[in-house]
Amino acid sequence: VQLQESGPGLVKPSQTLSLTCTVSGDSITTNYYFWSWIRQPPGKGLEWIGTIRYSGSSYYDPSLKSRTSISRDTAKNQFTLQLTSVTPEDTAVYYCSRSTGNGTYITVPNDRWGQGTQVSVSS
Repeated sequence: VQLQESGPGLVKPSQTLSLTCTVSGDSITTNYYFWSWIRQPPGKGLEWIGTIRYSGSSYYDPSLKSRTSISRDTAKNQFTLQLTSVTPEDTAVYYCSRSTGNGTYITVPNDRWGQGTQVSVSS
């Protein structure tokens, strides 16, 4: 399976960051896959943002939950991240990933990754 992120590389403060992950080689509705967004700010470690399950339900990091939405387009086999009211602290390389689970929780985290896309927040 392959994952590919796409979206603008530059977003202005207070605007909404929108990224799409296109998945090929398997369906995002296949049991029991979990599809995530993860980011790495410059000089920092990886930060989990949120996940959408094979069923379509999603869950988010509590610190970002109020600004985050993950949705999917099953016809295009894509899932999308929207992060509102961005600030320069949201500057990071953003990755999409796949994890495998057992129907209830993840058992093999992040076994497939996209190559990542740089997003800078600046006026």
